[in-house]
Parts: sequence; structure tokens; C-alpha cells
Amino acid sequence: MTDDTVIEISNVWKIFGDNAQSALQAIRERGLGKAEVLAEFNAVVGVADVSLQVNRGEIFCVMGLSGSGKSTLVRHFNRLLEPTAGKIEIEGTDVMALGPRELQRFRNQKIGMVFQNFALMPHRSVLDNVAMPLEIRQVAKNERMRQAAAILDIVELGAWGSKFAHELSGGMQQRVGLARALAANPDVLLMDEPFSALDPLIRRQLQDEFIKLSKILKKTTIFITHDLDEAVRIGDRIAIMRDGKMVQIGTAEDIVMHPADDYVADFVAGISRLKVVHAHAVMQPINGNGPIPADAPRVDEAETLSTLINLAIDDDHPIVVQEAGKDVGVITRADLLRTVIEGTEVS
Repeated sequence: MTDDTVIEISNVWKIFGDNAQSALQAIRERGLGKAEVLAEFNAVVGVADVSLQVNRGEIFCVMGLSGSGKSTLVRHFNRLLEPTAGKIEIEGTDVMALGPRELQRFRNQKIGMVFQNFALMPHRSVLDNVAMPLEIRQVAKNERMRQAAAILDIVELGAWGSKFAHELSGGMQQRVGLARALAANPDVLLMDEPFSALDPLIRRQLQDEFIKLSKILKKTTIFITHDLDEAVRIGDRIAIMRDGKMVQIGTAEDIVMHPADDYVADFVAGISRLKVVHAHAVMQPINGNGPIPADAPRVDEAETLSTLINLAIDDDHPIVVQEAGKDVGVITRADLLRTVIEGTEVS
């Protein structure tokens, strides 16, 4: 674990059933598949040998279809589920070594969790709901109310502190859930499909607000979603799961441009490359394209494909890509067309 690594999990397995350890031994010794484990041991493989690292301040999206194991995986970070095997470290703490009281304290101080179904207490006001983690810490009432009010202001619900959950819209309730998770100032946020129950317009607004909030608070976040568009918008990196296994981890650009297998390629086939792919991924070596005119347009290596296409429409010259002010590559119209065509879903 490096200084920048906040979360590291190694070879984590979760097998549901009374014969989990026997099933795991058979998987390791005989290479049994998920269906064979179910048939022979009446056990279900939820997470299969997953290892990953998450860096400080990173939004790490874990995605996959229903049954892929993503929600099962996220519940291992704070041991809401006990792994069948594997190691979990958060901020240098071996989470598996914690006793019941230590684990309770660790959850309260280090980790905040936001659920899909809001999980607000209906008999408590919005302010009381947000202050709950601080109440569990036995923070004095005036101080916890002050901190809760400050967090409500951050999520733009300061005027709603005296209301009850049923008086708020779904989007507002989810913001209260986020505020409650943030109130204890945790190092890590676990977000399990937090926006999936909301209408598309409200969902997009909350995504925007979360992105803005993340830039301010810089919380290390595990964000679970089944929506690739959401993962691309929010995630610094994306992990794709299938049948409990981690298939590929990378930036949105890595995954779109270099899918690990046919499953991932099919998964990302419908994603527009315009805002995902950047100049450095499209450019060719500068030496193989002849002399470059001095008046050719120049862009930074991080410029998006959308901007590159607009430049190519207005200028016949190749586009020169720069890194730290130096010319490092060139992009022709043919390069742009090829990138767009390869990213088009063909029926």
C-alpha cells in the first residue's frame, strides 16, 4: 500500500452457503465454475478473487449488470458482509482483524455509506437525521446540530432542517442521506446505486451536484452503479464486474478504447466517445506525417474528441498535440473518422 492508497483489497472471495469453505477449496483445486459450485455445494459465488486499490480522493466506480457482484463487494469494505477469504485494508487498518467494538468505532469514524433507498428515520427531522452519526459518537447536542446544519448548507438544504423526510422530494431525501454520510467527516464514502431510484432529470442534477461536492471535499469514494453513462460522468476510474469477477479496471477512456474482452466491448459499444476519448489516445507519432505547418492548430493532449472534430471541420491542417508545450503527436481527419467509426454500435 502506497502513501496515496486509501483502500486495498486482495483476493477477496464471498461464497454464500453452509459449505462455503469446501466450495472455495474445490474452486481452487479443481477450477469449478459458478454453476458447478451451485450444483455440487448448493453455494453461490458472490465475489470471486477480487483485488483492487483505490487512491486518496478518487471516485472509483464499480459497475456491472444485476447479479455481477458489485453491491456484494461494496459491503465488504466495512464488513457488513464477512468475506469467505481475502484481505481488506483501509487507511492502513486491517479491517478483518477488528473486533466487534473496534469495527463499530471504525465504521462510525472512517466510513460513510449512502444507500439506494435513502434509509432516513421518519420520526426525526432532517437536521436530526443528518446529526445521527455524531450522536452515536456522543458529540454534545449543540455541536452536532451546528455541524449537521453546516453540512445541510453544503448540499443546499439549509432551509429544510426542521422538515421531516415525507415532506421532501426523492432527490432531496437522497441529498439528506448524503449529508448524513458526510456529517461524521469520514475518510471513505461507500455509495450503493444512490441515484438509481430517481427520475432521469433529478438523477442527472444530483450527479452534477455530487461531482461538484467531490471536488470540494475530496472524499475517497466507492460508487456502485449499473449505468455506464453514470460511471463515465462520475468516475475517475471504472471497474467492470461479471459473475463476481473483476473483468477490467481503468479510466473511461482506457475501457472504451481498449476493452479487455468481448463482454466489455459489448458493454461500452453504445457509449459516445466524444467526451471520453482525448487527443493523446488518437494521435500518431509526429515524425511519420511529414513536415507540420507552423499555422496548424495545436491542442493539449487532454483535449476531447468533440473539440478535435470541431477543429478539423474549420481547418484543413492536421491537428498537432502538445504535452507541456512541446509537439508530441499529430491527428489527421482520417484518425478522427476512424476513432468515431470504431466507436459506433453497428446493428
